[in-house]
Amino acid sequence: MGATLNHLEPREVFSYFEEITKVPRGSGNEKRISDYLVDFANKNNLEVIQDKAMNIIIKKPGTTGYENAPTVILQGHMDMVNEKNKGTEHDFDKDPLKLRIVDDMIYATGTTLGADNGIAIALSMTLLTSKDIPHPPLEVLITTEEETGMGGTMALDPNNINGRLLINIDSEEEGKLLVSCSGGIRITQKLNIKWEDADSRKLPYLLSVRGLKGGHSGMEINKGRGNSNKLIGRILNDISNEIDFCLASVNGGSKTNAIPREADAVIMINSSDASKLEEIISEWNIILKNELRTPDPDVTIVLEKSKEKLEKVFSKESREAAIASLVLIPNGIQSMSMDIPDLVESSTNLGVVITTDSMIEFQSSIRSSVKSLKYNILNHSRLLAKTLGADFISTSDYPEWQYNPDSKLRSLFERVYYANFHKAAEITAIHAGVECGLFGEKLEGLDMISIGPNLYDVHTPVEHLSISSTKRTWEYLTAVLKEMR
Repeated sequence: MGATLNHLEPREVFSYFEEITKVPRGSGNEKRISDYLVDFANKNNLEVIQDKAMNIIIKKPGTTGYENAPTVILQGHMDMVNEKNKGTEHDFDKDPLKLRIVDDMIYATGTTLGADNGIAIALSMTLLTSKDIPHPPLEVLITTEEETGMGGTMALDPNNINGRLLINIDSEEEGKLLVSCSGGIRITQKLNIKWEDADSRKLPYLLSVRGLKGGHSGMEINKGRGNSNKLIGRILNDISNEIDFCLASVNGGSKTNAIPREADAVIMINSSDASKLEEIISEWNIILKNELRTPDPDVTIVLEKSKEKLEKVFSKESREAAIASLVLIPNGIQSMSMDIPDLVESSTNLGVVITTDSMIEFQSSIRSSVKSLKYNILNHSRLLAKTLGADFISTSDYPEWQYNPDSKLRSLFERVYYANFHKAAEITAIHAGVECGLFGEKLEGLDMISIGPNLYDVHTPVEHLSISSTKRTWEYLTAVLKEMR
């Protein structure tokens, strides 16, 4: 087992978690972690199913006295978001994560930690190998591609699942019982580029947005953090109003479900406009330092001469359409819930902008707990694409999870929480997608809840997991299972 975490308690949970961090498991690259779980089940003489989507279902009978209790599904996902700091040397396809402990927190050095959702796997593996923890029959369901649209859950064959009580372990705040979440959809606008020969007399410059915190595009969309793709669009639009320039590329972000932290644009200007360009960028540094002084105080706009030799640039028409897209594509909070205080109801995140040889792609993630509002944002975006002459694609449409006022599972979790911690658990809904919405469609009569330990800055290279919270979550989960005769 692991070496960095093996002194932590509960020892088995953290040892399994460290093992998992050694196995590549970025979204779409889950075969090795899926095979690892099959091997784990076989070594422990447990029934295991690995389906075509690489989802894993491991079944364990109930302990003595619990043999005839209702089957409980413990659920998490095996994939992680692969993000790293610029300059960090790490190959997510083969390198183990470099773990470190700072006070009560576990980090990975320079990369995401993958506790979202590796901690669910570790907790489940510990239960599956336990000999003295009372529990009902268990079906541990670990899905694939949750972070990129819940592809594993969509492909799941419900005939492989018997349970109708589901405990999702993909929440990130201890003491909060998640009972509802938003649905979502991913959209891509593809704008064909008309290229022109670059004027060799013009000077190439690299314009960069740096210093933003980023974060989860659902959980942290309400924190007012800057979106690097939107910011660079504003700056390019301002430059176009002041000086004539050519655009060679715009790139920003790497995941649609992460608020982008960095963006770059390569432009060409006349040498006579160099001072004016520097003045504009200096003004934008002042503007953004003021606008984002609380959520992103380290935001910086960097301008430097580019060493890249440019042979082609966008036509004026393509440049204007690209800038219009960056400025006009919906982003951020679109509506707030009138039922649950402080809950974001609908939002969208322009997470990725990519310039290729033939087009520029704008990839967004839409979220809403109201289906009609989700499709309203979709239609808005589609109409914008049509107006700009761009192609439009929507994928990974998944449903919301509606609140169940008659949930017996929720009542049990509330009762056990109060008995163990002498205070009431908080009932919450979140503006983020968890797989429960899809499970509710696939498994009729399913009663669900979602819990988890304290996780911070997920989907970023400073993601960290609380050690003490993980221990309390483990104790809480096992206490609930003990009551499920």
